[in-house]
Amino acid sequence: MSQIAVRTNWWVLVLLCLAQFMVILDVTVVNVALPVIATDLGLDRAALTWVVTAYTLCFGGLMLLGGRLADTISRRGVFLVGLAVFTVASLASGFAGNATTLVVARAAQGVGAALLSPAAMSIVTTTFHGKERNRALGVWAAIAGAGAAVGVLLGGLFTAGPGWEWVFFINVPVGVFVAVLLPRLVPSGRSGRTPGKVDIPGALIVVLAIGALIYALVRAGDTGWGGGSTPYFLAAGLGLLVMFVVVERRVAEPLVRLELLARRPVVAGNLVMLAASGLLLANFFLNSQYLQHVLRLDALETGLIFLPVALVIGLGTHLGVRVVNRFGGRPAVAVGFGLAAVGAVLLAQVPASGNALTAVLPGFLISGLGLGATFVTATTTAMAHVGPHDAGTTSGLINTGHELGATLGIAFVSTIAAQSLQGGGPIAGFGAAFTATAIAAAVAAVGATLLVPAGRPPATDGPVFAH
Repeated sequence: MSQIAVRTNWWVLVLLCLAQFMVILDVTVVNVALPVIATDLGLDRAALTWVVTAYTLCFGGLMLLGGRLADTISRRGVFLVGLAVFTVASLASGFAGNATTLVVARAAQGVGAALLSPAAMSIVTTTFHGKERNRALGVWAAIAGAGAAVGVLLGGLFTAGPGWEWVFFINVPVGVFVAVLLPRLVPSGRSGRTPGKVDIPGALIVVLAIGALIYALVRAGDTGWGGGSTPYFLAAGLGLLVMFVVVERRVAEPLVRLELLARRPVVAGNLVMLAASGLLLANFFLNSQYLQHVLRLDALETGLIFLPVALVIGLGTHLGVRVVNRFGGRPAVAVGFGLAAVGAVLLAQVPASGNALTAVLPGFLISGLGLGATFVTATTTAMAHVGPHDAGTTSGLINTGHELGATLGIAFVSTIAAQSLQGGGPIAGFGAAFTATAIAAAVAAVGATLLVPAGRPPATDGPVFAH
């Protein structure tokens, strides 16, 4: 491959990562601005919940469909449509003057994100090959991990500065920039196989199933696992997943080929992503609540403390790429989850008062370093073993695992730390929740080591596939 082609490919990666960064950012950046948004727009608690949930439900529920469309229509085309929807919806969110407008705009953001994210990851995996693919996926993993930390920081900066509207407006120039440049670097055309029909029944069932599961997990964070409507939505989601498997076995062109779900690398990669995103977002949630409710820091101060964590996650992904390229995914995931467990043990000792830097940063930095490596293992394990015709679907699975894991992690720890999350509550809940994440990380270290295939991912040095 010529030096010009190599440079072009890396510029493509930069543009795709910018778009993905916006998507990941909007998961956490809004949380910091919510109190001010509630005051300005007069939102009640239910409306505030839907400002977050509408985005998560549409994003998580539609990603498998987005991945399938990228495989059957055009990766570049689906990405650009998703980017346009996301950018326009961001503009509408910033101009929203009431709860209904904001919730609808946030839902539209989720739809756009569900189209652009799996299509972008599919372009990455079909553009790069061999060790270069692992490096590219390492950069992609760093975006997934660090986006949450930077989201907290930017949320504090915008809320304290020009206003909460800029939490959404910032996406507009980035979206326009990517939309103008990407078509010049990524060729048009269809994906790697003849387009076929989209499995509409399967798409509807899986959207309802994942939507029900995500909603149940969100509600579990507020009412507990057995309270309110949580168990009913959990049961409905699981039942719909069973129905989805039945439907996919019978249709000629399924949304997700079941043999893909039976592949060990794909299953391993998705489970590692589920655990890694759950642990990382649980850490951000607990530490943010602790710093603001116990140590009384404001949103901007909290974001500044999280900035080193974002940098360390990037370092962890860089080291993870080197380990995966040289030794394979098993050592990377074992050490990564092991470090996450050690960091959580340190965080379980958080005091009722003291210096924020010494109370939180040592444990969080260790966890972030380890989890950065696990994100690399998740993406390289799953994506290195699929052909171009399944790249979009597999990236949709990986991204769905990220969203489900993040929601599950927050619901899990918020239930354990429920009393401590209330202002003036006992500190013990934070310790118990961090201890639970340490146990979960240790279990993930053992389980992932057994499940992730031994050896390095295969080097795919064939021709660059059409986008």
